[in-house]
Parts: sequence; structure tokens; C-alpha cells
Amino acid sequence: MATSIKSILHAYRELLFQFALHILVFLFYSFDKDNPHIHTFHYVFFLNYALAAFIINYLLLPRFYYQKLQLQFLCYSILVIGGVILVEELILEKIYFPDTKGQSFPGLFFTLLEILPVIVILSGVKFAWDALGKQREVDQLKAAIKESELQFLTSQINPHFLFNNLNNLYSYSIENSPKTPAIILELSSVLRYMLYECKEKFVPLSKELEQLENFTRLNQLQIEERGQVHFQADNIPSGYQIAPLILLVFIENAFKHSQSSQTEDIEIDIRIEVSTDGQLNFFCKNSYFPLTNTDNLPHGIGLANVVKRLNLLYPQAHQLDIHEKENRYEVHLSMELSKEYSA
Repeated sequence: MATSIKSILHAYRELLFQFALHILVFLFYSFDKDNPHIHTFHYVFFLNYALAAFIINYLLLPRFYYQKLQLQFLCYSILVIGGVILVEELILEKIYFPDTKGQSFPGLFFTLLEILPVIVILSGVKFAWDALGKQREVDQLKAAIKESELQFLTSQINPHFLFNNLNNLYSYSIENSPKTPAIILELSSVLRYMLYECKEKFVPLSKELEQLENFTRLNQLQIEERGQVHFQADNIPSGYQIAPLILLVFIENAFKHSQSSQTEDIEIDIRIEVSTDGQLNFFCKNSYFPLTNTDNLPHGIGLANVVKRLNLLYPQAHQLDIHEKENRYEVHLSMELSKEYSA
């Protein structure tokens, strides 16, 4: 139903456009500074040209040219123009100019100079109109593909996150750790946000940072006394939005690989800064032992996922730098945030 209404509106707009175009072209065609009047023959001759343009626009273009049958299109177009010349020379000029133009044929070249400009303008504008319509369809298709890819990438994050944390939760439950209830509570809070509040392409920055802090506390419970975790996101200006779960992947990697490579002296430092003009700088540093960490860290599904999402959502508006040095893994992500839409 919506598609049919859209098609009707498109056809209506084209009809109005073609009507205005024909009036404008007719005024230019019939204008004569020496005799500024519109006569009957102006209407009749122009109608002959407009009919030829109609045949080219709505029969030959869609049936031949748009089907990549250019040779057939050219041949039939020549036949249509030849028909216009015959009607004008053998019928119209003998009716309206029996004593002047109707007496002789000025030649093909001069006749084409009179006929072709009107037909070319009417057909050329129609071709441009169709080309713009096709470009809009291509843009809409690209947007739909981009949206589908983003939804697919986002859907991958939840199972990835859940898989990692359920493994950790399982190990704590086997040990009957007293921290298990707190871990379940924090995990429930983070999952609620990921499943129900992250379906939009962008979310308020304040809400995203709140969940990042919850996620950090969830993983900090698992470290216990084996190291230190520092999370800082102070003086964040309001009114900005961010793609959800972008930063979470880096924090998750920091915890996962620090814990897998170290049994003590774990150090994780997370710092988020946002300038008043919406420039976000995200820093995440974690300690690690290269022998167990370097092969897996850059190639996880989470990191590959977030790189694709950054390229789709922030083209030419982000810079990601990842460095390994002196048993430390450092991530610096700079992003240009956009303002929240006001309701």
C-alpha cells in the first residue's frame, strides 16, 4: 500500500514537472520579438514535436535504451524524427503556409535545425529526470545495505559478550565464590542495556558511558586482588550521541587478555575525554605478557567488528591507533560525535 502511494506521488510530481517544462519550452519556441503573438500554428507545430518527444521518452527509452538496446533505440528515434518531418512538410506547412513554406522543402539540415532543439530538450530533460530517480534508488539501496550490515555487526556483539562472561560466571559458580551474585546482577544490568536500549544507531553519550562503567565494574569483580582497574570519564558535556557498544569492545579485550596472560599485577587504565565541540578521545591501556597475548588480541571477532562499524558510521570522522610496547597494549580512538536530535 505504501509503495503504491509512493508510486502515485512520484507519477504526480513527474506530471506536474513535464507540464511546466512543456509550457516553458513552448514559450521559448513561439517567441518572436518582431511578432510577439502566439498563433494557432504554434500550438499545432509544437504538438507535433511534443508527440515525438513523448514516444521517445515513454516508449523508446524504457523499452530499448534502458534495456541496453542502443542500436534499436537509435533506429526507432530516427524513424520518429523522420515521421515528424513528413507530417510537418506534407501536411502542416501545406495547411498553414500554402503559399510560402508549403511550396518547397528547404532541405534536411535546415528542417532538423528547427525540429531537433525542441525534441532534444524535452527528451533530454526526461532522461535526466529518470537518471536522478535511478540515483535515488541506488542511494536508498546502499543505505538499506549499510543499515543491514550495521544491524548484523551489532547483533554479533551480544553473543560474543555473553559467551565470554558466561564462561567467567561458570568458573566462579564452580568455586562457590561469594561474588557470584554481584556478577550476575551487574551482568543483568549490562545485558538489559545491550538487548533493549541499543537497537538505535546512536544512543545518548551519557547512557553509553554509564553502561561502560557498569561493564568495567562487572569485570573488575573478576580480577579481585590480582591488579588495579582505573576508569575515568569526568566532566563529559551533555547533548552528544554515540554509536552503542563501540568502546565496550576495547574494554572487553583489555580485561580478557590481561586476565588470560597474567595471574597478578594486572593493570587496566580507561580514560574518556570529550571536548565541548564533540571530539571524543578514548584511551584504554592494559598490561599483558606477549607470549600469550599477541597472537589473539588483534584478530578477535570483537575488534574486527568494531573496525567495520567505525568505517560505516564514522567515515572520515575517526582515527584508531593501536600499539603494543613494553608489555602494554594501548588503544587510542578519536571520534567526532554528533549532537542528539531534539524531540
